[in-house]
Amino acid sequence: MDVFSGRISSSGFSSGDRIVIGDWEDSPLGSFTNIMLARPDGSRVLISPSEKHAEYVSKLYNFEEVRILDLVVTRNKKSIQIEGTGLSVKMSWGVALAIPIWRPLWFIATVENLFAKILYGTKTYGLTKDGRREWYSIRSISRVSSTEALFDGKNFGDSEEFEISACFGFSDPPRKPSSVSLKSYID
Repeated sequence: MDVFSGRISSSGFSSGDRIVIGDWEDSPLGSFTNIMLARPDGSRVLISPSEKHAEYVSKLYNFEEVRILDLVVTRNKKSIQIEGTGLSVKMSWGVALAIPIWRPLWFIATVENLFAKILYGTKTYGLTKDGRREWYSIRSISRVSSTEALFDGKNFGDSEEFEISACFGFSDPPRKPSSVSLKSYID
């Protein structure tokens, strides 16, 4: 089983674009950060730090385009900033609602999955594009307080709730701009 430990931060924007940042401190691929971008026309872009990372993530989720960029990532306790050629993304978040214990995978796939759908419009369990099972074991969730995003010369505007699905995989991120600390289990 592959285990990824880190943070997923996401926001919709007034431009209609949607961004999901995967910032993984520990994973089978080492420490890395990538960005999934859903454009207003529904096309999806993976921005990855290497071919190796892009290949792994592209097997799990759906993209029409993959870009390999040297990414400079600056992390603080309540923010992340990512810079690359033609790319600048900043997200900050507030106080975390913590979940004090890790739950068993069966609980995440059943009880937690139901509550995630009702409360956040998301899922904590499902199948990846290549048929593997994936669980999102959330440890804390914070509301994103500010965002800035620029890609290929386009400013994405103000942060907004997700209006339409990003359709990367079995689950969308929470409707409201959010940052969650978690472990992702892929079997």
